[in-house]
Amino acid sequence: MKLTGKKILMVGMARSGIAAAELMAQKGAVPVLNDRKKEEAFGTDLDGLKKNCQFRLGEEPVALLDEVDGLVISPGVPINAPVVKAAAEKGLPMVGELELAFQNLLGDVLAISGTNGKTTTTTLLGRIFANAGRTTHVAGNIGYPLSSVAQEAKDEDVTVIEVSSFQLESIETFHPHVAALLNITEDHLNRHGTMEEYIRLKGRMFENQTADDCAVLNMDDPTLVKMSEGLKAQIAFFSRTQKVENGAFVEDGKIVWQWNGARRIICDADQILIPGPHNLENALAATAMACFVGVPAPVIRHTLMTFTGVEHRIEKVRVFKGVTYINDSKGTNVDSTIKAVQSMKAPTVILLGGYDKHTDFMPLCREIVDSAYMAEVIVMGETARQIQEQLEEAGYSRITKAYSMEDAVEKARAMAVSGGNVLLSPACASFDMFRDYEQRGDVFKQIVNDLK
Repeated sequence: MKLTGKKILMVGMARSGIAAAELMAQKGAVPVLNDRKKEEAFGTDLDGLKKNCQFRLGEEPVALLDEVDGLVISPGVPINAPVVKAAAEKGLPMVGELELAFQNLLGDVLAISGTNGKTTTTTLLGRIFANAGRTTHVAGNIGYPLSSVAQEAKDEDVTVIEVSSFQLESIETFHPHVAALLNITEDHLNRHGTMEEYIRLKGRMFENQTADDCAVLNMDDPTLVKMSEGLKAQIAFFSRTQKVENGAFVEDGKIVWQWNGARRIICDADQILIPGPHNLENALAATAMACFVGVPAPVIRHTLMTFTGVEHRIEKVRVFKGVTYINDSKGTNVDSTIKAVQSMKAPTVILLGGYDKHTDFMPLCREIVDSAYMAEVIVMGETARQIQEQLEEAGYSRITKAYSMEDAVEKARAMAVSGGNVLLSPACASFDMFRDYEQRGDVFKQIVNDLK
């Protein structure tokens, strides 16, 4: 999208929208800022934009299209939104924030997507590159907008991007040199409608790759194995259950990288610091990406052995009266919470429920029934009733309803046994009660740390 001298409507003024407006102004455009919220709702967040931008907050964006030369949308604006359709009818150029940033980004680009594990793998890979001495930016869906990186990155830098299906709706030229798709399970059907559409959008991450690039895929996910058949890039698989011809896998308890017949042993699988089989998969994906671009094995080994994980993902908060409190607020879908359940090795009270994304909770309910460690379930939020009904249908009856996070923690505290766990892993988004999963996790941690 041409920016210099152009008037560009920016729809959606969360973090990514603010960063995109800053980038457009830096490149000589006049951003026109629009959001459903009015200016006073932003406090001081937009103060830095007043000099170079026009504010049209609280107005209907479709009515502004006659005044602008193009449109940029934040990830929260769906591709079928009325303003996007109206812009297309008028022939106005339109991109999403990810695409805008990529078109103005210097340096090497690697990208990671998947239903679960994106943030952990992105953070881990960023740490590997930093430990290798590269100036590294970690951005995207992880919480730091790519448009902010585009304002500062240099040719010799490397950027590791966490990419969501929302962002992939509106790409055009987005082209990571190495891209990894970790897994695909049911999520975001309230926005994308069908699993087929969700899978198609995830696959868009590879559509501009060439034979010089690398697509990293989970060999243990049949959907991704099938997806690999139509890709132009070189394929590196990863697997924790089987050997692969080209990629990263576990053999005799060791993580191995193999490429065109050459092998490198990285480290023992049990030396990885972050727990659980899902984190072994995340480590294998990061290893494959780093090895493909030539990061030395000792750097990867050191990082895997010292990386402690990310906030809000199976994060140990506190041991209080013999009970370990664990924050997995980033468990925003069924598959993510299943992995958290599988990581528990002591009697656990689990806190479930939140915003309704039109999810089927039965696979999680069956996992809870089959687990030897799920002692009690506390449900809350919009989905409390649905989860309770599906748990009962699966044959599980130790269910208690809570009406707030404080209520849930207090009830869990009364139920938990010494040597056991209290696990917040909601299997739902947070928007019914909180701004985002981070706020939900922060509230949980504050309540736990205040226990007396």
